[in-house]
Amino acid sequence: MSEAKPAAHSSDRGTSIGTLLEALPYIREFHGRTVVIKYGGAAMEDHELREEFARDVVLLKYVGLNPIVVHGGGPDITAYMERLGLPVQFVAGLRVSDEATVEVAKMVLVGKVNKEIVARLARHGQPAVGLCGDDGSLFRVSRRAAPGGEDIGFVGRIERVGVDVLHHIASDYIPVIASVGADRDGHSYNVNADEAAGAVARALGAHKVIFLTDVPGWLADPAKPESLIGQASAEQVRDALPTLEGGMRPKLQACLEAIQGGVGSAHIIDGRVPHSLLLELFTDAGIGTKVVAAP
Repeated sequence: MSEAKPAAHSSDRGTSIGTLLEALPYIREFHGRTVVIKYGGAAMEDHELREEFARDVVLLKYVGLNPIVVHGGGPDITAYMERLGLPVQFVAGLRVSDEATVEVAKMVLVGKVNKEIVARLARHGQPAVGLCGDDGSLFRVSRRAAPGGEDIGFVGRIERVGVDVLHHIASDYIPVIASVGADRDGHSYNVNADEAAGAVARALGAHKVIFLTDVPGWLADPAKPESLIGQASAEQVRDALPTLEGGMRPKLQACLEAIQGGVGSAHIIDGRVPHSLLLELFTDAGIGTKVVAAP
């Protein structure tokens, strides 16, 4: 005899049914579509948020979407660098990376963070496969400078994404990609995870690319959360980029390049909000900032 379940209050049932009905047209619209998710910030660091993110991504797979996770791991890299006595420096939101920094980044992202995400997704019901730019020649990169022309070492710009490996894996598994890659000569590079997510979305012709971060979205005034820009055109983003500093710049640059490359829309959302991914995809209101080709 099955254990009796407590009776749900009628208002709770009504709310649950309303939520499902609101989600239904979006599930139907997105069925079979590819959604690239840049995973980072508090959503990677807080235990409860990590578990909720994994459940949400597994749900996307169950309802017929093709989620692809691209991740960084900045806080973990910084922590290990500090333990090793290595200098930590950023220019325009990009980590200055000498050979030692790249070695640490590769060990942390590929050997630790990536495998933790893969294991978490599997624990919540969907098998995943961990990748980095070296696997299946996924990323071919070249050395880049900071936006102001500063030399930032072994930081790579993605020249090519080898989508064949992703097509093979994504049919049955959730790909989880660590943002490192190599050039033609086999030298390893640290790759900004926002740029990597945008490049993957472009190469796959994704329906959406979503960036999880630690702010409500793109703020007109970074000191005022209420100044959230709910929607912006690619032209507005392009005009604003020269005035931006810090971590928002690479995110908006990745949004712009994704839209210019044919991605349907790009979103910057607050990963500190529980189930922010589902709120953006499956509710009428959505959250964060949406970037589209034109108003």
